[in-house]
Amino acid sequence: MQDFSHLLSEKVDAIAQQWVEAVAQDQQIKSTKNLSKTAIRDHVPHVLTALVTVLAHTQASDIKTIVEASLEHGLLRAEQGFNPTEVVREYHLLRTIIFANLRTELLQGTVEEVLRSMSLIDTVVDEAIAQCFQSYVKERLQELEQLQNQLTLTVEELRRLVRSSQENLNILAHELKTPLTSIIGYSELFIRQQRSSELKDNVTSVEHIERVLRSGRQLLHIINDALELSRYEAGRMQLHLAITNVRSIIDTIVETMQPLADKQGLKLLLDCEDAPMQVLTDPLRLQQILTNLVNNAIRYTQIGCVTIECHAFTSNQWAIAVTDTGIGIAPEDQERIFEPFARAECSTIKPHPPDSTGLGLAIVARMVKLLQGEISLTSQLGVGSTFTVILPLEVTTEVEVMATTFQ
Repeated sequence: MQDFSHLLSEKVDAIAQQWVEAVAQDQQIKSTKNLSKTAIRDHVPHVLTALVTVLAHTQASDIKTIVEASLEHGLLRAEQGFNPTEVVREYHLLRTIIFANLRTELLQGTVEEVLRSMSLIDTVVDEAIAQCFQSYVKERLQELEQLQNQLTLTVEELRRLVRSSQENLNILAHELKTPLTSIIGYSELFIRQQRSSELKDNVTSVEHIERVLRSGRQLLHIINDALELSRYEAGRMQLHLAITNVRSIIDTIVETMQPLADKQGLKLLLDCEDAPMQVLTDPLRLQQILTNLVNNAIRYTQIGCVTIECHAFTSNQWAIAVTDTGIGIAPEDQERIFEPFARAECSTIKPHPPDSTGLGLAIVARMVKLLQGEISLTSQLGVGSTFTVILPLEVTTEVEVMATTFQ
């Protein structure tokens, strides 16, 4: 009886390389866009090497390696943000490439040899998928549990703060309703499925988990924005001043926002040659201001670029401007754009992003005021917008302000 294990052993590296290229180029697997080929390759050579032992007539099958490698693969794919369909797709490609490489030799074998080899290959790939999903689901469940704990703590803090101010409570409740309903509905559906089928349909079950996680993250984003606003209105937001490298803050923001700009097909440009080297400010609040402005600019821009410009303004002030080539803001909306829950009228060019709550610019305006600065807006519909923030080179504390006043 013909033994195909030796042939497969010689082609392990070639099959692995072909599989990496196929996964990287497959339009249905979008999560590989920012991954290196080494990160994609992961455990596959180990599975192929173990598969050789399964096909061999003369050596014991190395099932342990297949199980361990597949478990690691599932954990890694969960961390890399793959969705269940993408994981299934990459195993489908692996199966196809294995058979393509063995096709000529399989056709030369007997029916019994071909059936045995195909059956064993299918069994190994199926087992790899099963083990992969086991660790993938476990990782997603752990993330879901962490998210639930974080939501519980955040909601408790929100309840305490809301007692001091009922303003905008009805609007906030409306914004929370949709994602919260989704979380509850899909959680109940997942629990029922888990009890009835014990996760037999892994792909469907994990897709439900993904929906829960997406809705949970959206809910957290809304709640955290509301909390920031509530802390400011309640006078509980404190500054932590430190000597801050402005260019370092900007570079961090560009690094964070670059993937979002790339996804939109936008250029992220910098003009910061005249930026002050150091300022005395709260670096966390400064980063929060700039992140919100750049994120807003990217989300409301379809084509073109987003530019960050920074320079000295006066002897004791500096300015930073974020300019986009986006949809622009109508004059009647510019006066209220910094108010809580206020948003410009929906554009026929591009509607509001689904996660927009109208809190981002309100938070920015309050952070700028907290840092003793000013923010202004110039905008034209269909052309773009520029948000300019002017800040002091040295933010003073209340104690320092009082001392200066009475001198």
